[in-house]
Amino acid sequence: LSGCDSGFGQATARHLDIMGFRVFASVLDLQSPGAQQLRQSCSSRLTLLQMDLTKTEDIQRVLQHIQAHTNSTGLWGLVNNAGFNDTIADAELSPLGKFRTCMEVNFFGSLELTKGLLPLLRSAGGRIVTVSSPAGDMPFPCLAAYGASKAALSLVMDTFRSELQPWGIKVSLILPGYYKTGTTCDPAFWNLHKQQLLASLPQELLQAYGEEYVEEINQQFIQFMKVAVEDLSAVVNSITEGLLAANPAVRYYPGQGLGIMYFIHRYLPYFVRDLFLKGFFINPKLPRALRREHHKDVKKA
Repeated sequence: LSGCDSGFGQATARHLDIMGFRVFASVLDLQSPGAQQLRQSCSSRLTLLQMDLTKTEDIQRVLQHIQAHTNSTGLWGLVNNAGFNDTIADAELSPLGKFRTCMEVNFFGSLELTKGLLPLLRSAGGRIVTVSSPAGDMPFPCLAAYGASKAALSLVMDTFRSELQPWGIKVSLILPGYYKTGTTCDPAFWNLHKQQLLASLPQELLQAYGEEYVEEINQQFIQFMKVAVEDLSAVVNSITEGLLAANPAVRYYPGQGLGIMYFIHRYLPYFVRDLFLKGFFINPKLPRALRREHHKDVKKA
């Protein structure tokens, strides 16, 4: 189970431990508050492992540990939960490095871990449950780097689902709504990254969009996150069902509002979907270069 420092991973690790399972829970930092909480609240069956999904040596060390402790039994389930995003900005404003980091954690890290554990999962005819995002299915404004990585993750897991059927392995995707997890609801975290983004932008881009444009989308995002759900049980239950149900669903959609969102996405015209996503999530104002008063100022100059 990856990404157990906080949020879905931490709650799921605790839930599975209470149910009596032997849980291997990976965290970024073994001394983090989340890791300490798991140590205190879980049984001695739970094993905490340090793993940064951007580091092959970390992933290999975890694979070796799990292999050594499950060789005789096989591994029943893998939960790919770890995820990363620290940028709220238009695709044009998001540095290429941010796209790469999202892909490294959300896609390549999870792919490497999955491939490494597949021999153990095949021997047990087990389960793979992966936490993706609706942002990987539709173009949420200002989430291109995160969304693109989750789109790649969803697709490769769907491919595994089809290819691993002969081995008796069942693969499920979890596409949660909006929940309070980790740093996602901490305004200080987003303000810091907004300042770093503004400092890194080329002057021409900053002129075209305007500093106030970036400020506005980040304020809207922070406002949006205030309505995020604190009770993570719907997601934990979906993950658990994916691991234990005789016939788990291919996709789980825990959270409110996802039914109408997917209905609009699948059946209504693109412009309706775009309007809905802006109304629901972030509705950017016009960039500086496109605003009327800016044109007037340019003409005067």
